[in-house]
Order: sequence, then structure tokens, then C-alpha cells
Amino acid sequence: MTKQRPDTTIIGIHGKSPRIHDSAFIAPGCRIIGDVEIGPDVSIWYNCVLRGDVSRIVIGARSNVQDGTVIHCDGAQPGNPDGFPTLIGEDVLIGHMAMVHGTIIEDKGFVGFSAQTMNGCVIEREGMLAAGALLAPGKRIPARQLWSGRPATFMRDLDDRAIAGLQMGVAHYVENAKHHAALFDGQVDGTAEA
Repeated sequence: MTKQRPDTTIIGIHGKSPRIHDSAFIAPGCRIIGDVEIGPDVSIWYNCVLRGDVSRIVIGARSNVQDGTVIHCDGAQPGNPDGFPTLIGEDVLIGHMAMVHGTIIEDKGFVGFSAQTMNGCVIEREGMLAAGALLAPGKRIPARQLWSGRPATFMRDLDDRAIAGLQMGVAHYVENAKHHAALFDGQVDGTAEA
């Protein structure tokens, strides 16, 4: 498990505890609770809440969850014994202050700043939910499409250039997390630029 940072809560509940890869970066101020699995080179930025108390949360390799984001899930319900886990693939970008609830985000998906997803939503591979958008329960964003609005609807198809830009963002966050981790590991003077 990654090193515990100042003012960070990583605790179990209902017999399930977070499983965090050693290479993941968990910033101060985060709350990670219950059945949460965080993969290699993932970064969970300042003041995020990941609450896997009624179902599970999985975050795949190199994905990042930016500052102030809330990720939750929903438990078993009549007609839905598996509930709504939140399953986030590899190389996913989740913007600042997003709320992701009971949603599947496939590899290389994107959720913009302050966007919200609700139970049963799916963002397919390389799909994008724009900043401030609300994806209503059960909606699906097909691969390589951009959806926007409240409620979110199709806006346009994404070209190779847009997808490449998102993947540059993923690489940036993997590298930037190493600099932030070094600050807290005593490898860099906290008053100097990392």
C-alpha cells in the first residue's frame, strides 16, 4: 500500500479495506473508505472522497482523480442484486470537483470539471463527458463521443487529435504525481518547486 500522507483517511468498513498499489499517489486530505482498489501509477488528488461502503470502487492503472472529486457507488436493490459499483478503467481522466456515482468508465474515458454521473451510467472507451455536464441515470456515452449539458446529450464525435490530447493529460498526471509524492517523502524541500 502507498505511504499514508498527512490528513489522509484510509480505513475499512464492513470487513472490506482499501487496496492501494505501492506506486499510487494519494494526496493529503483524501478519504478512502471500504472496498476500494487503486491500481498502479494512479493519482488521487487533494481532498477527494472515495467511499466504497455499500459496493466497490475500482480505479485502473494510470488513471487520475483530480482535486475535490467524490466517487461513490450503490448497493444491491430489488431487481439489481449487484447494485451499482463504480468501475474506472485504465488511463482515465476525472476532472476537478467531479461526482462519479455507480458508473462504469471504460479505458481512456474522460469526465470534465464539475461533471456528474449517476447510477448505471457507462462512458465507453475514449468517451467524454464535458465540464459541468450531468449524465442522467442509465445513460451511455458511446466510444469517441463528446456529451455535454444538463442533462447531457450528444455533441460531436471525437477525432484522433482530441484523443491524443487526453492521453497527454494522463501522462502529465502520472509524472506530476511523482513530484508531489516526493514532496511528502522528504526527497524535495517543500518550499522549493518540485
